[in-house]
Amino acid sequence: MHLWQVARGDYGWLTPDLPIYRDYGLDDARTVASEIDGVILIQAAPSEAETHFLLDIAHRSNRFVRAVVGWTDLAAPEAPARIAALARNPMLRGLRPMLQDIADPDWILRADVTRGLDAMVQAGLSLDLLIRPIHLTRCISLATRHPGLAMVIDHGAKPDIAGGDISRWAELMATIAAHPNLACKLSGLLSECAPGDSSSDVRPYARVVIECFGPDRVIWGSDWPVLTLAATYQHWHSLATAIVRAESPAAEFAIFGGNAERFYRLQRTDR
Repeated sequence: MHLWQVARGDYGWLTPDLPIYRDYGLDDARTVASEIDGVILIQAAPSEAETHFLLDIAHRSNRFVRAVVGWTDLAAPEAPARIAALARNPMLRGLRPMLQDIADPDWILRADVTRGLDAMVQAGLSLDLLIRPIHLTRCISLATRHPGLAMVIDHGAKPDIAGGDISRWAELMATIAAHPNLACKLSGLLSECAPGDSSSDVRPYARVVIECFGPDRVIWGSDWPVLTLAATYQHWHSLATAIVRAESPAAEFAIFGGNAERFYRLQRTDR
């Protein structure tokens, strides 16, 4: 999930014309996901200030928030020190550069970024990959270079569902899934559909994610409240549940919680 406070002012993508241009806090999250006993908060702004904002929410959440995936500038000269400092907060379990918004698709492979990624391994943090299909070949190189870095592809790399071009994306997903340090989130797919498309358009893409990454490396995510631009939380949860039950019924518990707990290293003491 994402939570934000508009007045903080560092959400460059969150513009007043969007229906979700309002504050979303813990009470909103608890209401929409009343059947969930714990969530992971994912950054929505490229600033350390927002990371501290989310960590503060997590510490005040009475364990409803189990972990935070934050942000720091991985290319900055002081990145290793900044990463070590952030990792001292036990609620921080990962970092997410907003790669989809960076003009250079090779940014993640730069030498200065490599220093930051190595520091993440040292700090025991995972890497969330907010990417589009153009980044998949780069992520194959990334996984090869950093076999000790746990990574997860967010939103299935945002395939072009509206355009219907599944073949090349599916091929790349199969290739990247051969790297055992990579997982993939079953999330964000409804947001990539054309207006008016039915839920059936999502199923082939969800099937690819499940088939490629298997029952142990698929993590369901809501992408709420961004999700609400396309559908309700309940609709996506029900649709994803039906797809998982059809494709890999024995993996339902793992995909809807167990894999997230393991990937983000949530022990029973975190509960």
